[in-house]
Amino acid sequence: MTMSNSALAYRNNAIATASPGDLTLMLYDGAVKFCNLGLMAIEKGDMDGAHQNIVKAQRIIIEFRSTLNFDYPVAKDFDNAYDVIYERLVMANVKKDPVLLEEALGFIREMRDTWKQVLQKVKVSAS
Repeated sequence: MTMSNSALAYRNNAIATASPGDLTLMLYDGAVKFCNLGLMAIEKGDMDGAHQNIVKAQRIIIEFRSTLNFDYPVAKDFDNAYDVIYERLVMANVKKDPVLLEEALGFIREMRDTWKQVLQKVKVSAS
């Protein structure tokens, strides 16, 4: 699937002008999207497509882990959560196991939904 030039420009502008909080939400959304695409590929027997999409989700989790600030104690909790998700993604990719991928997806969705609520509360309190 290719994006038109205008759609690509719109997406690039949205990324360039997003707040750090919104960028985090976009990354969570991307991880959800790639897990879903990986699941669909597994169902279709497209193992290469599954691999490519699961790896994209893995890279997002790696990015989250690499940006943690361990000056804050909560970072260790996030690191542990990301470690669990990453391990599920790796095993789902190796085994092409939709159950493991669904498990990782569930964790990612939960973190995404929590992050979305935090952003909404911050925006409400800022206005």
